[in-house]
Parts: sequence; C-alpha cells; structure tokens
Amino acid sequence: MKVLLVRFSSIGDVVLTTPVVRCLKEQVADVEIHYITKKAFAPVLEGNPYISQLITIEKSVDEVIEQLKNEQYDFVIDLHNNIRTLRLKRALGVKSAAFPKKNIAKFLLTKFKINRLPKVHVVDRYFEAAAYFNIKPDGKPCDFFLSEEDRVDLSAVDLAPKEFIAVAMGAQFGTKQMPVELMAKILKDATLPIVLLGGKMDEERSTKLKKALDSQKVIDFCGKITLRQSAFLTQQARCLLSGDTGLMHIASAFETPIISVWGNTVPDFGMYAYAPSHPENFTNHEVQNLSCRPCSKIGYTTCPKKHFNCMHLQDAVAIKEDLATRTRN
Repeated sequence: MKVLLVRFSSIGDVVLTTPVVRCLKEQVADVEIHYITKKAFAPVLEGNPYISQLITIEKSVDEVIEQLKNEQYDFVIDLHNNIRTLRLKRALGVKSAAFPKKNIAKFLLTKFKINRLPKVHVVDRYFEAAAYFNIKPDGKPCDFFLSEEDRVDLSAVDLAPKEFIAVAMGAQFGTKQMPVELMAKILKDATLPIVLLGGKMDEERSTKLKKALDSQKVIDFCGKITLRQSAFLTQQARCLLSGDTGLMHIASAFETPIISVWGNTVPDFGMYAYAPSHPENFTNHEVQNLSCRPCSKIGYTTCPKKHFNCMHLQDAVAIKEDLATRTRN
C-alpha cells in the first residue's frame, strides 16, 4: 500500500507528525510512505528512514500535482486539513482522512475564553487521521534524525556535551518570543555556559542578550549555523530554554529537558512538548488568569493590546529556579 502524508507547516508541526510516520511504517505491513511539505521544512524530515519519498513545494500543490497523480496512492493522511489539502485530495481522488483541527473550540477560547478543547495532545489527534490503519502510539518521542554533517565541533568553542544551556532566541511570531529582559533575568548567574540559537532575524536580539549577560560565557550561533546543526546543539544541551517554538519540539525528540515559557498561546491548544514516556522532562511556564490570553491560536508580530503582559508578567524568579534545578550537578 502506498500512502501520502500531508503537512505544509510549520517546523514544530512537521516534527509532531513523525510519531504517526514511524508507527504507520512499523505497524502496517508492506506500506510505502511518501510525505509532502513545504521546501522550507524539508530539513526536519531529512534522513527519516520511515519515509520512502519526500516531496516538497515552494507555494502551491500545483507544482507537483501531476507527479502525485502518477504515484497512484491508495490513501492520503491529511495532517494539515485546510483548503489547499482539500484541493489536493480531490485531485488525487483516493481514500483519505484528516485530523480534527478543533477550530471552533480554538475560536471560543481565543475570542471568548471558553475552553472546550479536549485534553489531548495534537500528536494523538494526528493519529485519529490514521484510524483507517488501526495504528497506535508507541510511547516514544518524536523523531529527528541527525547525520555527521549536522555535528558542531563543541571543543572548538570550549563546550562539553550536556554541560551547557541552549536558548531558542526566536519564534515564528513576536508574541511567542521571550523579551530579552526576561531572558536576561532568567539566565543571570547561570552556572553553565549559554548557547544562543536562532536565524539571522534573531541576531539583534541575541546581541542584546549577550551584552546583558556580559559577565557570563555566552556563545551566539544565531544566523551562523543551519537548523539541523541547531538541532544537534539541542540534543547535546543539558536543557533548552524556549518559547512556544519549533526548536522546543525538535529538542523533545531527543528528550532534552525543556523549560518552555508561553506568551500569547497556551498549552491547552495541544502543542506543548510531546513527552509520552518522560513528562517530567518538560516544564510549562505561563501567566494564568490573564483576561486577554490566549489572543490567537498562532500569534502576532506584536501584542494587540500593546502591553505584552503574557510575557512581561512571567515569574522570572520561578523560571530561574527551574533552570537552576535542571542544571544543578
């Protein structure tokens, strides 16, 4: 049987689909798995042994629709579930199923603060889309397969495995990013070296944080290494300090302890770090009972209310104590 899995965004979302890919391959006899995503997210799936073919698009499924028709798929597992994937499924004309996005429940929570969302991780909702195959979660984390090319020479920057703190500087949206001032309070007096991870767009913030922590050892990799090299560093870190980011989900694949700080989004959306066997590895910090939160299921460039209290009112002392506990020898 030939199966096509579909997920077009984002880094974190693609990571969270990997348990379905693995269980489908391991629990269904003679299945061939193809996966389609945007080219920007392909590095997340590189080297995945459960995927026979990785198909990418820049913007539109029209770029590959004839190729997909020629594959003659038996089933489409739609882990994105939007108008684009509906068009794709109609064009292929084969059996399909989509995961339940719970958009009405998300709307009620973001607009009226009425929480009707099930206490179910999004990974388990992804499995619902594969119910046709009767596969079950195997209790393992997400997958991210590194290669030798993804390694970073730790000795070159005087680091040792599991003896540094990784920090995710960026996020897809500004309202998911920790303010530099908050990160500085949390990381001040940290006993281990600090490694800053992010893209070129995070360089200004990383420079400010490095300056604020001038008495500590800080190594800034923002804009200097690939996503997969950043993944390697999350694997090697003692723990990761992160907002609601793709790097959080990548680190969870390696079961690296994570201290996650939540801004405009909430764990109730089901997108927290996936830890079926070791939930103790991960801690969520959020400002409770804030009347405007969550303001969006995704995020904004800046706070719609202009105050950004979901981050500015975080308990920096409690987060700092959490970090100290996780980095204590």
